Amino acid sequence: MTAMPAALRWLLDLLPTNPIVVRIVQGGSRRLRHMYIRSGYLAALIIVFLIVLLQGSSSDLEISALAVQGSSAFAMLSYLQIGLICLLTPVFMAGAIAQESNPRTWDILLTTPLSAIQMVLGNIFGRLFFVLALLAASLPLVALTQYFGGVPGRSVLLSYAIAACAALLVGAIAVALSVSRLAGKRAVFAFYISVVTYLGVTWAIDLGLRGATGGVTIMTSLNPFLALTALLNPTGYPRPQGLELEALSSIKRLWFGNPVLAWCLVSGGLSVALIAASSITVRNVGTKGGVPLHKRLLKRQGSTQTTRPAKTVSRNPIAWREASARQATLPKIVARWAFVALGVLWGIATIIYFHNGGMASSDLRFVLAATIWTEVIVIVLVAINVSATAISREREDGTLDIILTTPITPKDYLNGKLRGLVTYLLPMLAVPLLTLAIGAAYTLMTGTTVAARLANTAGAPVVNAPLVLPEAALLAPLAMIPFLAFVVMVGLQWSLKSKGTIGSVIGSVGVIGAVAGVVGLCAWQAASGLTAVGPILAPMTPVTLTHAVLNPAIAMESTVDAGAAMPLINARVALAIGVVVTFATYFAIVGALRSALVRTFDMTTRRLAGRG
Repeated sequence: MTAMPAALRWLLDLLPTNPIVVRIVQGGSRRLRHMYIRSGYLAALIIVFLIVLLQGSSSDLEISALAVQGSSAFAMLSYLQIGLICLLTPVFMAGAIAQESNPRTWDILLTTPLSAIQMVLGNIFGRLFFVLALLAASLPLVALTQYFGGVPGRSVLLSYAIAACAALLVGAIAVALSVSRLAGKRAVFAFYISVVTYLGVTWAIDLGLRGATGGVTIMTSLNPFLALTALLNPTGYPRPQGLELEALSSIKRLWFGNPVLAWCLVSGGLSVALIAASSITVRNVGTKGGVPLHKRLLKRQGSTQTTRPAKTVSRNPIAWREASARQATLPKIVARWAFVALGVLWGIATIIYFHNGGMASSDLRFVLAATIWTEVIVIVLVAINVSATAISREREDGTLDIILTTPITPKDYLNGKLRGLVTYLLPMLAVPLLTLAIGAAYTLMTGTTVAARLANTAGAPVVNAPLVLPEAALLAPLAMIPFLAFVVMVGLQWSLKSKGTIGSVIGSVGVIGAVAGVVGLCAWQAASGLTAVGPILAPMTPVTLTHAVLNPAIAMESTVDAGAAMPLINARVALAIGVVVTFATYFAIVGALRSALVRTFDMTTRRLAGRG
């Protein structure tokens, strides 16, 4: 039998027969969680596909109408698929950060005959296999849209290329963090914060630039959703054509003329660079006494001090520990207060820019809404991260066993966690609240109003509404702080009942996402469609509350339209009542959840003892 050529064997060992790839794929294929994720992924695509098709189904549909429905279904599936890939890739890549970042795991790998590139590629593609399997499994479903017409095969393949490049980039970043040991288990959730922030910021910048260019912008090739929009909506999101395209340089021609190819090249090139850097530095993990790379660069080799001065804490040491000890390291202090400082400066600069005539009133409202929504989403994600790991982390490192030997009762423990985490998050929540307060104060001092037509018809009434409702400075804290406490309480519940930090974080994201999505959608529709009652429901989520105080005439349209003499009065009074109702509702829910956790604390702790 002819021996296999050495070059072919080397190529096979990089991926198909790579021991790390085989280990991860075989182990992950036996896990029920992965099967549930795959089933849920396909189920979500199938449900959306059927809903879009059934919306236009009738017995007398013409061929052109079928083509329109097929094109709409394909566009919806493509956007949903990229969104799910961005959501699920960090889940599958969590092991690369949480497990492989452990120096003991790398020490074992470094003693094997595996080369550096084999270790890096094995960790990336072993976990990306499941993401790529999701894409391959959904291909037959997406291909069905071609039977209706209006969906070119080229668009199908390009949409999958965009999703695959996005998954590859996330995987390369995860392994780079693992190799450099810049992250641990608690940093898994930072993926979600980073992904949401990056996509939101690039989308907002693109939307702002689009008003000047009317088409593809410099941000299009940096965001997979924008690149997909340029592919699926060439008329509403046009690219340079003809002589305009030829007048550009070769790089600009690629960047603005073919954003899909530009996104694939940028994400693919960055992934290759991260893989190469990880391969070069991977063997440094087991050297230098296990000191992480960033500490070696900063010459922080660890302190030899064995004692420290005693600290005076509050009556509840758990609350002090969560509020103060969490920000004891320099990176956390810098990240937290940089968010606060930059957010406040951005809010002030936006109002000053508007005052000097830099933008219209409608543009200011959009900028304020996009800013506050992005900040609130980031704060909620941080709240989920710190609360969902607050108890499970202590169970894993054995701290909880020590705490249970002290006189601290379960009630004091959970009260301290809740109070301490909310206190820790309040400076961050102050950023969107202060932004709203600045806008409200500016409106109160200048009396700026914006004319809004209640319907998109010529004869619809026009209402002059304040730029920002002045009472927003008082109403927003009363609604947002209880909502934040609710998020923290849900995270603590999952943290107590889950065996590990990753499971508690993923569970908390699912619950908060489902609750906020359903409640927010209902509140958004009710606020504009129901008279008097609608504005009472508007403050139930920070997103709908922000929309109501920034665009009162549109957000509470039915109530505003019903008040002929003083159209905004009834809506504003109902909105204030809704804030009180929201405060009481979330306060009651948080109290009920806390009481339930106190009752089951001992039983749950004993059941999970030793299983972290």
